[in-house]
Amino acid sequence: MRTLTGFLMAALFLLGYLAGWGTGHRTGRPPETTAVILPGMAGTADLEVPQPAPSANSLPDDLDPVELRQIEVFRRASDSVVYITSIALRRSFFNMNLFQIPQGSGSGFVWDTHGHIVTNFHVIEGGNTFIVALSDQTEWEASVVGVAPDKDLAVLKIDVPARQLTPLPIGRSASLAVGQKVLAVGNPFGLDHTLTVGVVSALGRELRSPGGRIIRDVIQTDAAINPGNSGGPLLDSRGRLIGINSAIYSPTGASAGIGFAVPVDTVARLVPQLIEYGRPLQPGIGITLLPDHLASRIGLEGVVIYEVLPNGPAARAGLQGVQTSRSGRLVVGDWIIAVDGEPVSTGDDLMHLFEGAGIDAEVDLTVVRDDVHKTIRITLIALNQGPNR
Repeated sequence: MRTLTGFLMAALFLLGYLAGWGTGHRTGRPPETTAVILPGMAGTADLEVPQPAPSANSLPDDLDPVELRQIEVFRRASDSVVYITSIALRRSFFNMNLFQIPQGSGSGFVWDTHGHIVTNFHVIEGGNTFIVALSDQTEWEASVVGVAPDKDLAVLKIDVPARQLTPLPIGRSASLAVGQKVLAVGNPFGLDHTLTVGVVSALGRELRSPGGRIIRDVIQTDAAINPGNSGGPLLDSRGRLIGINSAIYSPTGASAGIGFAVPVDTVARLVPQLIEYGRPLQPGIGITLLPDHLASRIGLEGVVIYEVLPNGPAARAGLQGVQTSRSGRLVVGDWIIAVDGEPVSTGDDLMHLFEGAGIDAEVDLTVVRDDVHKTIRITLIALNQGPNR
């Protein structure tokens, strides 16, 4: 009888062990546990008691205020930063069918609760279809609202509930100082949200845009910016947008400690225009210019007016373009050497100063005709107003 009882107990123990072994392997890994020595158990084997995993929001107790602020800025900004995939359509050479090819990827950020996403133009250049991944991992097909290749800016739109969108607060770039701390957030190399920290290492840099024009007042930073960071925000220490990460200077293609960002003052001026009109509005006075290389060949300083368009501000102000003499020679009329006292030497200089002043602004042009200098007060108009849809 005692033998039968022992056999039954051994069998029950074996079944219990096998049941526990089978349960432990259904998930593919054992439950996470932390070894804890219970009070009053000295000299006995340690027991494995399950403990709750640390909270994702928990922080060490010994962080200094600077670290705490950086963590807070990153967590808030992460809700606004998106990952953008650009896809191009190509036709097969063999059967003429269309197929999709990944064109590239980059970062962007939420501009408003209407679904507008701001990024670099070069992130979407050449693409036909665009996918925007939000911080909650949902993916949305996006349409292009407007582009400004000359400033390397683009605006996309996704149809998503406003509650899923967290716009970034907008700062200013005109008041930045070299040495000021900055934070760059993006998706380098296709990775998840990544934070790099640095300082404003220089101001007033110039960067050639995909459209061929020079972007002025570019911010230089030593915060690491890598492929995939393009289109992501550059933030100040309070988490306000101060620029859009656009390019790096690197012989290897990876970060070498010199990155460039389009200043937020340019972004804030152009994005509303891209949303409303699909393109930036160009302030002007209704003139065409003689190409810079021809003006320099003549030996004149400033920009030479080639043609004055009818009914524009320049025509009403009496400005003159290049004329043809009776003998067929071209005679220079007016040329502009300054705007509001700022010297002008190229057509790009003139456009930059007009853009800085803005549409409907009044500016003082310093104009030369027959070696006589005069100042003309003139109002800038939008040269290309109207939707580009």
